[in-house]
Amino acid sequence: MRNTYETETESGTESGTESGTAVAGSAPVRFDTKVAVLLRDDLESWQRLNVTAFLVSGLGTAVPEVIGEPYEDADSTAYLPMLRQPVLVFEGAKETVTAAHARALSRSLTTAVFTADLFGTGNDRDNRAAVRAVGRDALDLVGLAVYGPRNAVDKVLKGARMHP
Repeated sequence: MRNTYETETESGTESGTESGTAVAGSAPVRFDTKVAVLLRDDLESWQRLNVTAFLVSGLGTAVPEVIGEPYEDADSTAYLPMLRQPVLVFEGAKETVTAAHARALSRSLTTAVFTADLFGTGNDRDNRAAVRAVGRDALDLVGLAVYGPRNAVDKVLKGARMHP
């Protein structure tokens, strides 16, 4: 089983945001950055999956370097590129998510939020309006995604536990 901060790549290293000198998939790569999703621990299973998918979907537009190269199978069928490093999923109580949100913003980390109100909307326009209608400290957060230097993200996630 891989360490939560490690993954293997074909080349061993990618554009400057990770360290290591692996040879053709022979050694794990340790990333200097971390992608983490923190979910409130009272969500239903379908909500956890939905929130996680929505939260990570924004990372590639804000931080293009997190996106790897496109995939291709042995038959030359092309597939979309995906995030180039693992997404670690955590959970915590409502207070843990709220505190993590404040810490992420205070550290100016790239952050995406998902509020309880978004379960009642059906499109992007209404989602953005629902978030815009509530002040930062009053958001009813059910999840957030954070990207940044590994140590800073670890500090943001203080009190959270790995999702089972």
